Parts: sequence; C-alpha cells; structure tokens
Amino acid sequence: MEKWSVKMADCVVSGRPSLNYERWAYDNGVVMRGLLKIWEKTGDKKYFDVCLDYMEKFIYDNGMIKDYRPYEYNIDLINNGKILFDIFRETKEEKYRKAIFKLRNQLYKHPRTSEGAFWHKKIYKNQVWLDGLYMETPFYAMFIKVFDSKRNYNDVIRQFMLCKKNMRDDKTGLYYHAWDESHYEFWCDKKTGLSRSFWGRAMGWLAMALLDVIEIVTPECGDYDELKKMFAEIIDALIEVQDKSGCWYQVLDKGEKIGNYLEASCSCMILYAIAKAVNLGIINGLKYTDAMEAAFNGIIDEFILITDNKFINLNKNCAVAGLGNKSKRDGSFAYYISEPIVCNDLKGVGAFIMAAYEYERFKNLW
Repeated sequence: MEKWSVKMADCVVSGRPSLNYERWAYDNGVVMRGLLKIWEKTGDKKYFDVCLDYMEKFIYDNGMIKDYRPYEYNIDLINNGKILFDIFRETKEEKYRKAIFKLRNQLYKHPRTSEGAFWHKKIYKNQVWLDGLYMETPFYAMFIKVFDSKRNYNDVIRQFMLCKKNMRDDKTGLYYHAWDESHYEFWCDKKTGLSRSFWGRAMGWLAMALLDVIEIVTPECGDYDELKKMFAEIIDALIEVQDKSGCWYQVLDKGEKIGNYLEASCSCMILYAIAKAVNLGIINGLKYTDAMEAAFNGIIDEFILITDNKFINLNKNCAVAGLGNKSKRDGSFAYYISEPIVCNDLKGVGAFIMAAYEYERFKNLW
C-alpha cells in the first residue's frame, strides 16, 4: 500500500503547495507538524529542512520573531511554537529556545475569561473559540514537559474542562464554535453566549488539541481520566454525524441541508484524531476502526486529485471562517457555507499528512 502521507509531504517539499513565507501564520505550523513526523520516521532531512528554512526566515538571533506582536494577544500566533521544540532539540541553537520562551511569555499575560480560559484574541474580548485550543494547549503542555520541572499541567487541563462546561451541546455532544462570556456579541445567543452552529473544522481543532495534550501529560495528572473521557465523547458525537461517504460536512449536523458540503480539512482532522487515538489505545473497538477506514477511503475518493505531473491536490477546503469583526460573520449556517472553498489549503494539507500517517501506522506500514 502506498504511503499517502509521504506523497503529500513530498509535494510540500517540491513547493506545491508551499508554506506561506510572508507571515508567521498558524496554518504553516499545521503542515510543519506533518513534515516533522515524516522526517522522524524516514530520517530524510529534506522534510526537516523545509521547517528549518521557514524558521530561519522568521527567528532572529535574539529570539525575536519577525512580524510577531505579542501585545496583540492573538492565540493563533502560538501554534508555530510547537515546531520550535524539534528545531531547538535538533540544532541546539539558542535563538530557538529564546523564541519558545517569548511565545510562552505571551500566555503569562494573555487575557482570560473570569474562569481562566484564554481569550481567542485581544480584539475578541471575552471570547473562547475552539480553534484556540489547538493553537495554544499542545504548545503550553510541551513547554511544561520540556522546561518546567514541576510538571504542573493543571492550567492546560483547565482549558478543556472550561470548554466542556461552557461550549458543549448536551443533546448532540457536539461543541459550538465559540462562546462569549459577556453574552454581548451579535453572533451569540443572548442567554447562553454560544454561537449558532457546529462548524466542522472547529470540532477538528478541538479533537486534535485534546488528543495531542493527552499524549503529552502524564496519567498522574488531575483530571487526566476526564480528558480521555471528554475525547471519547467527542469522537462518539462525531461518528454520529459522519456521512455515508466516510467524510464530514462543513456544518456537521446539517448534512441534508441544501448548500452544505463535505469538507476536506475537518474530515482529515477528525481522521487524525480517531486514528492516532486508536494507535495510542485511548479508544478501542470496531466502531472506531470502521469509522477510521471509512474516513480514510472517503477522503481519498472525495477530495484527492492527482495531476498529470504527480502532484496531489486536496480539494474542497473551507478557506477560513470566524465570528464577528465583519457583519456577515454571524455564525449562521448561511455564513459557514458562504466562505470560499479552495484547493490545497495548508490547514487541510497538514491535517491530511498527519491523518494519513496515523492511518498508515494502524496498517503497519511504518
């Protein structure tokens, strides 16, 4: 069986699609996570070198990061920091350690809700978005593991416990994209503060974040078992809305509604979460392996197109979706299906590499 993870990683190395060298952007970090996993398993330095080249262009000798403005308190900008742990371990260059600490310093001062959940951005006051859990919690947990001898993960775990408390829908087990503690924003329910829809990629971010943190923290941590329970409940809820194709919809629970579509990035993220959790023994049983097999085959059939020159295209990615700031971003079904659909979006490409890798591990191809 061919390794789709390697084929897509090779396309990135060849420059199609290419990392975005114009910005310190979180989607680059998603791709680089995949590349580093392939480097780790193959030993082929070309995958590492793509990540190193990106970091060389952004990290100065004093650890400052080009175009990074910590006072903006944008949680998205933490995500690339995950890559720096591997870069620093491999190169031993002090500037990368300094950059890691600068990103950690943002979290020391980052604004929070009254209960202690990180705001998504300073400009999004009192708001928690599922996206943000992926951007900061695995980095935060890894920092503690590598640099904090006390190994106190309580604040990391608290982010998920508060997410479950405030953002989970008890009926479906799905999570709303965002929550406004002040119940003020035009997109939120004025009684609950919750946004209106279950966005596929938001749930993908959450599932990946939770699993990556479970892998880092130790079983002795308080609420470790609660994290595992939360993850299993999330996967169960996602399997309930999995389409017969094996993929997932842009708006998860509205598959039958006109205008909704099967979306690549969320399907890859959810496959990654299921396959990696099966490999780690966090979830077990035919229900999960069947869902994984269906998802992998569905992704290949539904989204993958190979060009004549052997490049892989991952089609049907939602380019971006958010809440507020612009009047149309109201969290409605109509809004989520109105955002552009693109090919080879880096968030989808990175998730595809990671998902395919974990599936290939399950198939004993690694």
